[in-house]
Amino acid sequence: MHLNMLKAKIHRATVTHAELHYEGSIAIDGLLLDASGIREYEQIHAWNINSGQRFVTYALRAEEGSGIISVNGSAARSAQAGDLIIVAAFVQLSEAELEKFQPTLVYVNADNRISHTNRSIPKQMAAA
Repeated sequence: MHLNMLKAKIHRATVTHAELHYEGSIAIDGLLLDASGIREYEQIHAWNINSGQRFVTYALRAEEGSGIISVNGSAARSAQAGDLIIVAAFVQLSEAELEKFQPTLVYVNADNRISHTNRSIPKQMAAA
C-alpha cells in the first residue's frame, strides 16, 4: 500500500503577479523551490487563503531571490496580486518509507523571503 503524504509546502506566500495570458502555471522564486524541494514542472496544489479557492497546477522556476509568486494562465482566475497562498506538493510513500519521512515546510515573510523552515507542523491544541 502507498499513501499520499505532504512532501513540501511554502506557507503563506504573497502572490506578486496574476498573468492570465502567460504560459505556465505558478512561477515561484527559485530559492523557495530549492528550500522546499519542489521541482520545476512538479504538480502542486495551491490554496488561496483570501478566497478559499483551491487549484492544482505545476511549478515553474522564477528568478532566484526575486520573491516572485506569479499565478499564470487559467490559474490566474484563482488568485490576484496581494493574495496569500499555500503551495503544497505530495508524494506517494510505502509504509516502510513513511517511518523515516518528514515533510519540508518553508515559511515566508510578506516579501516572500524565507523566515524559517521546519520538518513538522506543531500539534493543534484545544482552545482555552
